[in-house]
Parts: sequence; structure tokens; C-alpha cells
Amino acid sequence: MDYRKLAELVFPEIDKTPDDYELIYPERSLPEGAKVTRLAPSPTGFIHLGNLFGALVDERAAHQSGGVCVLRIEDTDVKREVEGAIPVLINTLDYFGIRFDEGAMPDGWKGEYGPYWQSERGYIYKACCKKLISEGKAYPCFMSEEEIQQIRAEQEKNKINPGIYGEYARHRDLSYEEVERRLAEGQKPVIRLRSWGDPSRYFKVNDAIRGEISMPENIQDVVILKTIGLPTYHFAHVVDDHFMRISHVVRGEEWMPSLPIHVQLFEAMGWEHPVYCHNTVLMKVDEQTGQKRKLSKRKDPELSLEFYMKLGYFPEAVREYLLTILNSDFEEWRMAHPNADMDEFEFGLSKMSSSGTFFDISKLNDVSKDVLARKSAEEIRDFMLGWAEQHHPDIHELFEREKDKLVKIFDIDRGGEKPRKDLIYAEQIFDFIKYFFDEYFEYESEWPAECEADRKEILRRYLEGYDISDDNDVWFGKVRAIAEELGYAAKPKDYKKNPDAYKGHVGHVSSVIRIAVTGRSSSPDLCTIQKIMGIEQVTRRIERAMDI
Repeated sequence: MDYRKLAELVFPEIDKTPDDYELIYPERSLPEGAKVTRLAPSPTGFIHLGNLFGALVDERAAHQSGGVCVLRIEDTDVKREVEGAIPVLINTLDYFGIRFDEGAMPDGWKGEYGPYWQSERGYIYKACCKKLISEGKAYPCFMSEEEIQQIRAEQEKNKINPGIYGEYARHRDLSYEEVERRLAEGQKPVIRLRSWGDPSRYFKVNDAIRGEISMPENIQDVVILKTIGLPTYHFAHVVDDHFMRISHVVRGEEWMPSLPIHVQLFEAMGWEHPVYCHNTVLMKVDEQTGQKRKLSKRKDPELSLEFYMKLGYFPEAVREYLLTILNSDFEEWRMAHPNADMDEFEFGLSKMSSSGTFFDISKLNDVSKDVLARKSAEEIRDFMLGWAEQHHPDIHELFEREKDKLVKIFDIDRGGEKPRKDLIYAEQIFDFIKYFFDEYFEYESEWPAECEADRKEILRRYLEGYDISDDNDVWFGKVRAIAEELGYAAKPKDYKKNPDAYKGHVGHVSSVIRIAVTGRSSSPDLCTIQKIMGIEQVTRRIERAMDI
């Protein structure tokens, strides 16, 4: 067989060779040790936590080494593509702080190694396929889907490995004349790799996360180019990673079974394969069964990044939480550097887990509390404004009117050695502070039973003596005096020692005031809350409670 002639027959329109593209896409000029990574999602419209998990690895590995992080769009599966998915994907990752140096952008693409959409790189894949055919390493295959199904049924019946290989690769050695005839009839072939693998031979790869991996060689004559002229994932990623000069490929462990195919394709092209980094899937403990399982799109709303955006998690909080599960020493570093920017942490691929990675939303909430405790009141206010504008226009209108008040609210107990840690995400924060605004005020707690008979009198006396200029000590002194005058213990411990001597204690009395003002039995410092509200709002609240 004259394979060069066969290659020309199959791809007469292709006039460039891989050598031409070596000149078009030269080696990158980067510092020694710099990593070039890529995120290569499909435009399916569903952006999930796993995408962000992998993207953060790509971004940290590239940027901490002085390298380049690329966004490439794998859109060769036209059946799954969702219109408008790419801008959503880019904007969502940008929201969570993932910045790409080159590749797909909201308004096109940037970089010297594009196009970055696989659907626009067909001529490059065909040039590489033509090379493989010309060297006898690939061949056109005209087998119908019906023929392939028959082969699979036969293999299943005989309990042997499924696939097109060996005797089942029936078009592997078609004559030139037969290929010519079929093409003339309008038949469209796929292009298959002509595998030379031997299942008894093993190859080894050093995975940056898992260490040395040893696997049997590939024996399958896998499809590398579809009948429509687009590549399969297997071939596209090999060609693109080479010509984009990707040094490290971060991907999920579900791709490990495909590693023999990918390594063989790199060998077939005569290229060195990148460093593979197979991370683990995100798992959780199922609440019903108590068993570990993979996060599910169907069962777990927290898998979607939209979940965190709608609730209003701060992007830094989500990133910081992911770093705690990506590198086990991050939490120790954070304890030693409580106020440092998380990007100062020395991220390492070798420090990633090679076993299941557990996602725990309770732990995320704890991390979020710590992150928000380091934020200024202005930063929290501005984030809340942006969140409300996007997801709650009615709240946004309120926030716009009360910008200065919001800063004062978020400044309560902020700073110092032990700043408050009760803020988690925007929706929870709004629920936490909504009592400040009359439009959202409601009584959420029961009045203390110990004070039921005296409730109105407590409030009458309180309002009569209230002075907004009082500091905390003077303010609480007045509350204590009201308690003692009405027969309540000045200290909770006195009531505990001798409950029959008192109606209750000062804490019960102050709870009456707190519920009247905030609708809740617990809140941050009440004296400060009232100063933020102002005398008119406090008076309205007390009078309203007296009328109940």
C-alpha cells in the first residue's frame, strides 16, 4: 500500500503538514519551570463546582510558576452544545476569580495559539490525520453503525473485550481501489488509529498528583476523526495540547482509562506528551444512606456554581474553601498567616489528594465566616449591593437608599482580636440584618414568659428613660435599674441561687427590649443597633410592641 497516495486520496484539500504548524505555533518563551495549563470545557450550559475545582488548579499552577493559563472550548460535540453557554461559562469563572491569560473571551479570543474553539481548528486536525495515514498509522473506515453493533453483540456473546481492534478492525487493510470506490460513491469514512499496542506490554507515566502510573498499552483502533470532519476528544486534545504548547493537563480521574489511547496518539504523532495531573472527583456523604458518593447534578444543587451565586457566597470564600481541600497544608498556612492574601499560599500539584475529595458545605460556611471577618464593612456593603442588583431588585432599591446605614450595620463588632463571625453569604446576611428595615421587620421570637405581666411597663419605663447618646454602660445601667424596680434580679446568678425571690433576672428584661427593637431574642450589641436605627425608629418599635 502506498500510504502517501492513500492520504492524498482521503485529504486532497489539505496542503499543510504538522511541520507547517510547528512554525505557526512555536515553543513558548517562558521562564524555566513555567507551567502552561488549560481548562477545556464543553459548552453544555451547566457550569459546576468540578469546573471551578479544576480551573483553580490550572490557574494556580500556571500563575505561581510564571506560566500561562488557557481557556479552550471543546465544542466538537454539536448535539450537546447550548447557545450562549460560552459567555456564561467565562463570566461565571471570572466571578469566582479565575483569570485566563489567553483563549476564549466574552467577545472572541485572545492569544497567538488560536483559534481556541475546536470547531474552528478542523484544518489542523485533518493535516495531522493526513500525516498519520501517510505513515500507515491511521486509516479510513467505512463500517456502518449496524456493522459495529453486530461486532459488539458478537463480542458480548463471546465475553471478550468490546471494541474495534485486531480481527474486528475489518477496514484496516482496505485496498486503495476499495477506498477510492467508496469515496466516489459518496461514502464518508471515519479515520481510525491503526493501533500497534500489545495488551501484554505496559507503559509508565509519571502523574504529577498520583506519581508513577503503569497501564497496559492501547489496542483499540479508536476513531480520531468523525465523518463530519471534526475530531474526537481523544485526538483533539492531543493535537491542541501540542500546538498550544500545554505543559500540564489537569483533568478528572474518570479520564485515566483513556490514558493508554492518549499516550499512544502522542507517540504516533512523534510528540512528547504533557504532564498529566489526574485529580479526584468531588464526593459527599449521602444524608440518607450515610455512604460516600460522587456529587450529582440531579441530587445535589450545590454542584452548580449558580447555587453559590444566587445565595451570594463571596467568591473569595469559595476559592479559599477549595484550597483547603486541594492542598492539605493550606489550613495550617492560613493559621500562620491569618491576614495574608490566599494567593500567597504556595500551591502544589504534588500536595493534592489522589483519593476521594470530600465536599462539605458546613466547612465552606465556616471558611466563609472567617473570610468575611477579614472584610471591611464597605467591602461587604458593596458586594451586597451587587448581589441584590443581580438577584433581588427589590432589596437592591432598599440598599441603594441605605448605603451609609449598611456600612454602620456591617461595622458592628468588626475589627479587633475577635471580630464577629456570623456572616456567611448574602442571602443569610440579609436575613440576619433585615430587622433594621421596617419593610422587613417581624417578630421572630417569643416574649420571655417571666416578663409577660410586666412587658408593657418595662417598655414604657425604657422608652421614658432612653437617651440615644448614652454609652453602653449607662444604657445597661438604666435597664438594670428597671429590672430591680420591677422585682427582677440584677444578675442572672442571683436569680439562679434564689429563684423564688425574683420574677426573673435582668436578662429577661433586656430580652423584652431586644425583641421589641429587633424582633429577636438574640442579636449583636443592642445599644449599638439602636444608635444605628436612630431615635425615631427605636421609638416606633417600642411603641408598636407596647400596643401588642
